[in-house]
Amino acid sequence: MSRRIAPKLPPWLAHALRAQRGPVPWNAVTRGALSAGPVLLVAVQTGLTSLGVVAAVAAMLAGINDRPGSRRLSVKRIGAPALGGATGLVIGTYTGQGTGAVVLTVVLTVVGLVAGGMSAVGPVASAAGTQVLVGAAIGAGMPLPEPGWERALAFLVGAGWLLALRLVLPTPGSLAGDFRFDGERQAVAGVYEAVADLLDAVGGPDALRRRAALTAALDHAQDALTGPRLRRYASSSAERRLHAQYAAALPLAEAATALAWAEEPVAERACEGPRRLAAAVRGNTHTGPLPAPSRSAPALRALDDALLHAAEAFDQGRGGDLHTRSRSARDRLRAVFGSAGREYGLRVALCFGAGSAVAQALHRGQWYGQHEHWYWLPATVVFLVKPDLGPLASRVLNRAAGTVLGALLFAGLAAVLPHPEGLIALVALSGALIPVATRHFAAQTAVVTVLVLALVMVGGEPQASAGRIGETLLACAIVLIVGHLPMPGQRGGGVRARLVAASEAAYAYLTHVLDEADAPRIGNSGTPSDHRATRWTLRREAYRTLAEARSAISRAAHELPALARHTEGADEVADLLERLVDTTTACAVHLDDTGRIGPRHQERLTAVLTELAARGERVGLRPPRTPLAG
Repeated sequence: MSRRIAPKLPPWLAHALRAQRGPVPWNAVTRGALSAGPVLLVAVQTGLTSLGVVAAVAAMLAGINDRPGSRRLSVKRIGAPALGGATGLVIGTYTGQGTGAVVLTVVLTVVGLVAGGMSAVGPVASAAGTQVLVGAAIGAGMPLPEPGWERALAFLVGAGWLLALRLVLPTPGSLAGDFRFDGERQAVAGVYEAVADLLDAVGGPDALRRRAALTAALDHAQDALTGPRLRRYASSSAERRLHAQYAAALPLAEAATALAWAEEPVAERACEGPRRLAAAVRGNTHTGPLPAPSRSAPALRALDDALLHAAEAFDQGRGGDLHTRSRSARDRLRAVFGSAGREYGLRVALCFGAGSAVAQALHRGQWYGQHEHWYWLPATVVFLVKPDLGPLASRVLNRAAGTVLGALLFAGLAAVLPHPEGLIALVALSGALIPVATRHFAAQTAVVTVLVLALVMVGGEPQASAGRIGETLLACAIVLIVGHLPMPGQRGGGVRARLVAASEAAYAYLTHVLDEADAPRIGNSGTPSDHRATRWTLRREAYRTLAEARSAISRAAHELPALARHTEGADEVADLLERLVDTTTACAVHLDDTGRIGPRHQERLTAVLTELAARGERVGLRPPRTPLAG
């Protein structure tokens, strides 16, 4: 009897069908229901319908950026993009009112170039750049009676309302201890859980995946604790305690990584300590007695010492260094004008400019019929050109499918719902669905399409489902064409820039550990030395940049073959960099215990450095020389 084998989908199609999983974020759903819908209702009741539409659009965009994390971090994640959106709205409004079609297209193209380059700085800058462009498209293409400054103020009010809900409403875990730090507490507890999971997997096939999960947990906790603040240092005992608990997790993570590198299974009780620490963080309680692991190997002794240090830190809670490397203005400018920023900025400029030009041509040629708004096409281009949302083919497929579904759904609902009450209720429902829909781009697009069509209809425009489908398909064609055009420089600049950053961070970490091995030994006390503090900062930077490189490589590998071939071999280099950082961590733990780097560690370091030197050349990566590499 023959066995049926399911056909293997090509990577670009498999990615388009993939969706994130997890529990429903009910707190975010509640905030979404209370954001755009109520804002629009108040505006309609007070006769400020057009400004209410702008505020509701801002609340919708803020809802997309309302991700899990701390309250402090949400100020940056929601607030910075909102300021960008208000700025874009002002630029688009005054440019659209005072210039002709050609000058407007040129201005919007330049805005796209700047916003695209700015997006290379990081996720928050990318979200801000996106809202600059969306705001510019809406300001230029949505004729409203109010001046630009009033529209910008309404935009900030809409986003500020959702941010206020995020800061005020309770979330799961907020009743344990200080209400303000529930997101931080969950993030730090997740680090200890990830350490325990890695110890469980030591010596097994899941060790690498668990180590990557530990990196993600540390990144999340670090971001949660280092959000914007009025004071430089933690100002309350609860916050200082959380900082101390996070800092105490770093030597535990280091020891667990060294054990995973050695590939020797550990006893089950080694995992109990980190799990008890996680429960203590989550419940804001004391740790109680912690089971001590065996001390038969350097990494196990490091794990035991780290548990003792954690117990002391939990009891005292005097605060701790978060071991972050602040990025200077020069670093940010380097990202903007680097290969990734130039390549992405140019593509955004071409796509946004072309989308704006086509939209204006169709608008002036009366293709829209009774509709005065032409912003949909360039605004759609903005989301389609963003690599943060997945590979190009996946974005195009999902955007097209989501728009068709959302437009057809809205056409049916608009025919039966009362106006404007039913449409306002539909806006509130769509706002509640956004936190769940963000798990898949097609679902998010469908929900956003319904919400925006409802807003436009409340603002007095006729039903526009068919036109929105046509504009979306045009935007998909524009982005597909521009996305495959040859550009100045080498293709795959974003991936290459991430790999270079990961390589530099990995070699900085290795060089510090080698210098530490050559330096006079510092007494091993309960408090980490300056050498260890610097080492943990470098280690965090190495793993963080490596995770960012892996994300970029994964997206590139799921592009159409014509684009994916430009980054072939990058995943192999990332694997080698990961081995280098893991081996360096094992060397550091062994160095703390014995005062030297063991022969096995030196042998594996030399092997991975030699292989990196050979493979790195293929993707344009030239690793610096180290003493071990010769």
